[in-house]
Amino acid sequence: MLELAGIIILGILAQWVAWKFKIPAILPLILIGLLVGPVAAEFLSEDGTKWIEPIWNGTEGLFPGESLFYFVSLAISIILFEGGLTLKLSEIKNVGPVISKLITLGALVTFFGAAVAAHFIFELSWEISFLFSGLIIVTGPTVITPILRNIPLKKDVSAVLKWEGILIDPIGALVAVLVFEFISVGGGGEFTKTAFIEFGKIVLFGSTFGFTFAHALNFSINKKWIPHYLLNVFALAAVLGVFVLSDNFAHESGLLAVVVMGMVLGNSDSPYLKELLYFKESLSVLLISILFILLAANINMEDLMLIYNWETAILFAIVVFVIRPIGVFLSTHGSDLKLNEKLFISWVGPRGIVAAGIASLFGLKLAKNGVLGAEYITPLVFMIVLGTVLLNATTARFFAKTIGVFLTKSEGILIVGASKVSRLLGHYLESNGRHVVLIDSNETNIQKAKDLGLEALNTNIYSDKLLDNIELNDIGYLMALTGSADINKYAINKFSKQFGENGSFRLVTTDEMKDNKNNPKEGLFSHTDDYLQLSEVTRKFPTVNEIELTDKSHYDTLIEMTNKDKDIIPLFLKDDNDELTIISSNNKDVNKIGEHWKLVYLGKPFDIENV
Repeated sequence: MLELAGIIILGILAQWVAWKFKIPAILPLILIGLLVGPVAAEFLSEDGTKWIEPIWNGTEGLFPGESLFYFVSLAISIILFEGGLTLKLSEIKNVGPVISKLITLGALVTFFGAAVAAHFIFELSWEISFLFSGLIIVTGPTVITPILRNIPLKKDVSAVLKWEGILIDPIGALVAVLVFEFISVGGGGEFTKTAFIEFGKIVLFGSTFGFTFAHALNFSINKKWIPHYLLNVFALAAVLGVFVLSDNFAHESGLLAVVVMGMVLGNSDSPYLKELLYFKESLSVLLISILFILLAANINMEDLMLIYNWETAILFAIVVFVIRPIGVFLSTHGSDLKLNEKLFISWVGPRGIVAAGIASLFGLKLAKNGVLGAEYITPLVFMIVLGTVLLNATTARFFAKTIGVFLTKSEGILIVGASKVSRLLGHYLESNGRHVVLIDSNETNIQKAKDLGLEALNTNIYSDKLLDNIELNDIGYLMALTGSADINKYAINKFSKQFGENGSFRLVTTDEMKDNKNNPKEGLFSHTDDYLQLSEVTRKFPTVNEIELTDKSHYDTLIEMTNKDKDIIPLFLKDDNDELTIISSNNKDVNKIGEHWKLVYLGKPFDIENV
């Protein structure tokens, strides 16, 4: 009981430390696991036992016999399902081909390159070498997200790394399973034929079961056949059921089945998708916390000493500094990505939970069956996992600045609220080359924004989820445009530091609009227009217009006219390079007007003869 409670407590503590210091949780989790496992047995325990013993002598410990294998398999299936839920096809419309090549061509480069390196450096058999290379194909989303969260990058670069990390997890697992089948089947004339039959069964049953049961679950939810209070646990039971059922029809196909199931559900019209995602995220955090400590604690000191040599450092250098860049450059050839962006993607390739989890499982099984060299699998994969995470966590930001992919000025705009006003302004900004994201808790508004081709997120402003979205790293402006003064102020207070480094603005309140002396610095557009006035003008004149300026006095004249005419609201200044500047309500930031500058405004067109 003490050991089981200790794993959960230490796991959540490690997650808190990772959040506090903005590092991937895998670092403190693995270090704690090694501490309570092999380190404790070697240096801290008087009788030479581990403080936490997952399995001992095969029949003793927390998970005796095959129970550790079953627990890790089920836990990984839930984690992969949650990853699949986050996949939105609309996110990769600009980088789809690059991601496709990374998870196919790039994976093949890693598979063959790492196998050759492991074979000749450690003199492992080809079977064990290819099993090792299959396991390190994956780049986990649980480790990439924390690393990229605080690095301002172009959206396409963030999207490539995010999608590669999620999609390649099941691919790496399947490749590792295929090699494991090779080893299990053994030599002889049926070797290749049997392995490919097994692989075909995995793909067939995994994709079929995942696709079918995703639609069945979504149909049941939409028909309200499942009571709301059972929704989350029913979905959990469904995921586990699909994993086990698929696995019974084709051994190891369960991983593919749950990823397909998650992807189909994630791109469906389920009204409860967000609720399911929140539940699965919380569950995944708990499972990841338990798994990493368990798997790290299960390693023995003898296993670690096997890789305590220069050969390990050479293998790590080849995997990270040779094989990964080759795979990335081949996969991105002919794409719109620049050289420095390709270099950054090459640099960031941390391995995660799937690599560590399956490595431990297969390493245990093969070592138990007496396969020569199997004892190297787990420590070598853990070395790659820990080494890549440490390298990327400590150097990614510096490397991004050095090669010039770090956005020194984030030009993206986050609009809080997706009403008709926000959609109109967002469409104008998007058409003028700005990355615009609208957020709202109203699903109807979000759908209308998406119908206009705008990027829109259905999220609660009071949730912390928005802060974790790595694809908002290029956001530098914040505009709060809701009808609630409290929400607008809250958005400025909570998100201005992360999303408003170049400017945070909100609409003035009705009380502020009536008081000329109460004109906040963050006031947006005009001190004489609140949300109601903005909405009314949008209803009467739903157009954004431009008028060319001659000089500063001309601008001042036009602004004075907008203060008198309630059907005209100033929005932005556009310079001769088509760069836009948000106009604040106190109007104190405009010092000069250049040649061919324009005033962008909402409402009825100016009477040219009078201006």
